[in-house]
Amino acid sequence: MSQDKLIKLKCSECNRINYWSRKNKKLVERKIELKKFCKWCKGHKIHKEAKK
Repeated sequence: MSQDKLIKLKCSECNRINYWSRKNKKLVERKIELKKFCKWCKGHKIHKEAKK
């Protein structure tokens, strides 16, 4: 069985959940931060992993 789990990515400025992604929780223990486009802020912002 796969160890990948779905995670939510939320914008660090407006706190809206814009993206869903997968992460292997056995290999990656830290929280993921990606620079993605936020359609509400209208720019590329840091998106952090949110709680379920």
